[in-house]
Amino acid sequence: MTDILSVENMRESDRHTIEAGTPGRELMMRAARGVFDSVSWKAPVAIVCGSGNNAGDGYALALLLHEAKIETAIITCSEKFSEDGRYYFDECRLAGIPVRTWPETEAAGGLKEYATAVDCLLGTGFKGDLRPELAEVIKAVNASGSYIVSVDMNSGLNGDNGMAKLCVRSDLTVSIGGFKPGHFLNMAKDSMADKVNIDIGIKPVMKPYSLIDEEDVKAFFGRRANFSNKGTYGYTALIGGSTRYSGAIRLAGLAEAAARSGAGVVKLAVPASLSAEIMPGILVSTLFPLSEETDEKHNAQIKFERSEAEELISNVRTVAIGMGAGTGEGTKEMLGFLLSEFSGTLIADADALTVMSGMERKRLRESRCRLVLTPHVKEFSRLTGLNKDEILADPIGAAKQYASETGSTVLLKGPSTIVTDGKEVFITDRGCPGMATAGSGDVLSGILAAVLAGFSPDEGALEEGENSPDGRSLCFMTAVGAYINGAAGELAEKKFGSVSMTAADTAGCIPDVLMGI
Repeated sequence: MTDILSVENMRESDRHTIEAGTPGRELMMRAARGVFDSVSWKAPVAIVCGSGNNAGDGYALALLLHEAKIETAIITCSEKFSEDGRYYFDECRLAGIPVRTWPETEAAGGLKEYATAVDCLLGTGFKGDLRPELAEVIKAVNASGSYIVSVDMNSGLNGDNGMAKLCVRSDLTVSIGGFKPGHFLNMAKDSMADKVNIDIGIKPVMKPYSLIDEEDVKAFFGRRANFSNKGTYGYTALIGGSTRYSGAIRLAGLAEAAARSGAGVVKLAVPASLSAEIMPGILVSTLFPLSEETDEKHNAQIKFERSEAEELISNVRTVAIGMGAGTGEGTKEMLGFLLSEFSGTLIADADALTVMSGMERKRLRESRCRLVLTPHVKEFSRLTGLNKDEILADPIGAAKQYASETGSTVLLKGPSTIVTDGKEVFITDRGCPGMATAGSGDVLSGILAAVLAGFSPDEGALEEGENSPDGRSLCFMTAVGAYINGAAGELAEKKFGSVSMTAADTAGCIPDVLMGI
């Protein structure tokens, strides 16, 4: 698991390290050495510098490149310096390293003569709007044709949320001290082709966020015991489907997304009239026909019958609801029943989230079940009342707050996925552009239902803050499910391409992911 530090956490940790006795000048040179060692340098090199400590890292880097006899020039875009930055700038002058202003460089044809361009303009502290003159520099860096290295954070990209109106698009970003959320969220994947973090001896003073990696998932699954049976790995129910959206529940169940992620038995609970359509595809799942009602458009949806619902949940550990279910009275009543009567883990997706957006948060907080919500940004907007821009500006903060207020685990979908229970925060960076297609969320719901069934308690709701029997939190287990979904999507994209792949392709690649860990 890899630490991810908010910009505030990084700033305070840096300050604490300096106050504890490590000079800022020493940290700056450690950063420069880390960048130097991370790049296969091609000369000539242009180091494009702004005004703060990020520029100071660039000046220290210029000294190292000069010592290695790699042709280097410093391009200054500001006459301001931090104290430590000024020290290394003066050292560069003494060493005879060429220094040019941006206007001089622009007049001479820009950066096209440089094989490598190093972005040391703004660093992690940037937020808000770019000054026009810096925007022009960033455009020139992007258009240079050079191999572009961003130091710490791509200039123009927000370190906490990964949003930008304009930012440097790097071939490599070298994070300093610790990854930040902006290295993963929102526009990050489109802004940096590759990234690496270098440790310069700064220890977090606040609890960091955590990036889930393959080793975490591998350790989580371990090996299945010979002395076990299908009940050992949990019964799960998937509730959804309607005449208009029968594919959603089929993706969650019939594509075996759930069964192939570890569940012992999967029940597909669908309106009875869909049974004939779904039954031919059932091999390892079981079918649970539900009573139904037809709306004014002749769309068959779930009709809630308490006796059916009680039978359905009598022996299951997890329930996923909402995939293609519609938002009729049957879905509303079924969801209300589960919140008050089900003692396992309830995964709410799609139409269930729409229904839930009309409920008071108190009702969610007081639900009997452990609640996992899987919204994308638009669904999260309906749940929270925040607009899209407000969510994108602080996705971790918004997810943490809503999770805390509702007592739920929130899985906020995006290019990288945020999972939080209001205390822990996990980020998974697996996934690909090809997953921006209908049904990807349905596959995720099936995976989560199976993963959480295999590792959740047999009975009884967990108390607040209590973990699963094997010591792992529900929040962590949910992040594992998101990792599997994203990794399967990446494999599907390799096989079928980002345009041609479908959600069913993602489901089909789940076994490959699990075999590889």
